[in-house]
Amino acid sequence: MLRGVVWVFPLIAALVAFWFAGSLGAQFLRRRRLYQLIWMLALAMFAIASLGVVGGVATGWSRSTFEVYWALGAVLNVPFLAAGEVLLLFRRPPVAWGVALVLVFVTAYTVTVLGAAQVDAAAFGEQLPAGRDVFGAGTPAQRLPQLISIPSYVVLLAGALWSAWRMRGRPELKDRFVGTLLVAGGATVVAAGASFSAAGALVGFSATLLVGVVLMFWGFVRASRAPSPAGLAAPQLASS
Repeated sequence: MLRGVVWVFPLIAALVAFWFAGSLGAQFLRRRRLYQLIWMLALAMFAIASLGVVGGVATGWSRSTFEVYWALGAVLNVPFLAAGEVLLLFRRPPVAWGVALVLVFVTAYTVTVLGAAQVDAAAFGEQLPAGRDVFGAGTPAQRLPQLISIPSYVVLLAGALWSAWRMRGRPELKDRFVGTLLVAGGATVVAAGASFSAAGALVGFSATLLVGVVLMFWGFVRASRAPSPAGLAAPQLASS
């Protein structure tokens, strides 16, 4: 019975992610911080990937729906989240240009690899096809999350923990401190869900998808209550 309605979990995750992206977009329009725009794009990717899972589970998978899920959910949204963290910590033009070049390269490489990939249509009969079954074990398309998402997650987690460490012991920044840890925890839950995705475990993947995005949004809301910590990351940084 649970497997029959499990598409509800990624649907709720998509709605939360769209709400999250809209909140970030509103912040960007007010403050014009580049990291807010990058995070908005990352959460929009997350939402679209979640809708891809909904469509694949509810009506059947195709190459296009699986590639949307794989590209935006398994590969690209984590680099964009990590890029936003880097831009938050180091707001100098050379860093922004470097981040932009990396994102363009990673996106172009992902699109190129997936466009050239051979797929096994028989794998689309599963409720959550595993990448190794669709693309073949060890192929460039199947290895994209290992090459791109995992290193990006390390950057994201390190940046978030460093930010939290610099805010420790400051009562006026308690909300931002807790919010940063919640965002890091949510990203970790989503990353852990990749193991369910790789195994084609639909229930586990859907649950971690929902819990992870809710934790990240909760962290964002909590951190938004706090005053801007001018100079937290480095002396040259502007206020958030």
